[in-house]
Amino acid sequence: MKAKLLAAAMVLVGATQAQAADLLLHGGPIYTGEAKVEALAIKDGKVIYAGPLAQARQVAPKATDIDLKGAAAFPGLVDAHAHLMGIGLRELTLNLEGTASIAELAQKVKAWNAAHPGADPLSGRGWIETHYPEKRFPTRADLDAAVPDRAVVLTRADGHALVANSKMLALAGITRDTPDPAGGQILKDAQGEPTGMLIDNAQRLLTGKIPPPSAEMKREAAKRAVQLYASRGWTGMHSVSVNAEDVTILNEMAAKGELPIRVDNFMDPKSADEVLAKGPFADPTGLVRVDGIKMYMDGALGSRGAALLAPYNDAEGTGLILTDPAVISATLAKARAVKAQVAIHAIGDRGNRLVLDLFQKAYADDPAALAAARWRVEHAQIIAEEDKPRFAKLGIIASMQPSHAIGDLYFAPARLGESRLKEAYAWKDLWDLGVHMAAGTDAPVEKGDPLIEFYAATYRHALNGFAGPDWGLDEVLTRPQALTMLTKGSAYAAFREKDLGDLSPGKAADISVFSADLMTVPFADIPKAHAVLTIVGGKIVYDGRGK
Repeated sequence: MKAKLLAAAMVLVGATQAQAADLLLHGGPIYTGEAKVEALAIKDGKVIYAGPLAQARQVAPKATDIDLKGAAAFPGLVDAHAHLMGIGLRELTLNLEGTASIAELAQKVKAWNAAHPGADPLSGRGWIETHYPEKRFPTRADLDAAVPDRAVVLTRADGHALVANSKMLALAGITRDTPDPAGGQILKDAQGEPTGMLIDNAQRLLTGKIPPPSAEMKREAAKRAVQLYASRGWTGMHSVSVNAEDVTILNEMAAKGELPIRVDNFMDPKSADEVLAKGPFADPTGLVRVDGIKMYMDGALGSRGAALLAPYNDAEGTGLILTDPAVISATLAKARAVKAQVAIHAIGDRGNRLVLDLFQKAYADDPAALAAARWRVEHAQIIAEEDKPRFAKLGIIASMQPSHAIGDLYFAPARLGESRLKEAYAWKDLWDLGVHMAAGTDAPVEKGDPLIEFYAATYRHALNGFAGPDWGLDEVLTRPQALTMLTKGSAYAAFREKDLGDLSPGKAADISVFSADLMTVPFADIPKAHAVLTIVGGKIVYDGRGK
């Protein structure tokens, strides 16, 4: 019955706008999010028909014909958690993604310094030590050996730790006597000297000494980021921890017709005054929206900053609280008053519980209204069993990044221990409880590739096919569920489900086309595919058909 009603609706919408389609897609599997169809017709940036090709040709006789030649079309995939400016800046500075050892890291720094002489500091990002044969964090001694005469600062992939050389530490005035700031840690060696590693809020002791990127560099970074995302098949992004000047840059790009994808923004607390005063707003094109505020409850698991209910399995301590809960509570009251969304980073089970408690308290007088607010927990990585049902009961969105599991699970068992590991990356548990879930990448922490996220969510193996005995393979999602997280889930998480999330007639024609059918190909082939077309509002913003 549902299929018949859907077909009737498609024919009705198509018939009322029969002569208006701009594009006609066919020649490959087309998944609308509601059904698999033969053809899709588009007019004025919206879907007007989805169904058999013969009828589509009647509905849209003058449409530009696009033969997919076997490629597969899906509702536009939206990254529900990324850092747009960070993605672009990663492309403009020393990118340490994929570095295999401390020795290789030092060599890359040395080579970059030789090729890019200039003022202090030399900056880079993307290293992660969990695979290094040295089995440790890099230190200032490692960097001093490579570049002794220029300040160097290298941020860990997750953004929750950095390593600096001796000159950078000296510029920041960090010595053996410098105390740990609230929510941060200065790692020290056996003699009490700083190793060069700064965790979470301790990074601020150093980053305040680094000149911010110029306006020109930020404009170039934004351009690189959105072009890269369009080329990977993304039609949109929820950018988090955003500065006000970054939104201005995006608005200017949109006004000039230079913004290929949709960007929803969750502001850094220092730039959230406007959204907390008047609520969500958008630019005239509708491509750029400011939805709310992003805050941090705790740190990251890899650097042992995630706030846990019990001590780490492989070290002393229970992690870090990065923002005073009283500050968060006051901000929640402001957000509620203007209906701004709230997104809070929480990775550890203690961090997640604190966020749920604060959300619940903010709506204690009207619990039903909390679900309508669509507040979000970003990452939701480790959740105590008794707290998982609370996400569904309170209506809290779990904004999760599948690729974190296939990277973190090399070290998460050591950090958490066997019993607590079962609480982590619990996609199926949350899905079965009816929790609203959205999927993202956390790029530049991760690569920012939708195919990797889809692969991780449905297969939960490393990209080389490896899966450890304690990787929780029973927590995988089905392919339709993973697609929903990347489409309908992201749309719901930004109040966009009336326009985005599927390809029903009347919805925006945001379409991601890939070289492989993600719903049927062997798992190992999913990351090997590539974007063929990216369409946003009926406009082709990336065309990779010649590749």
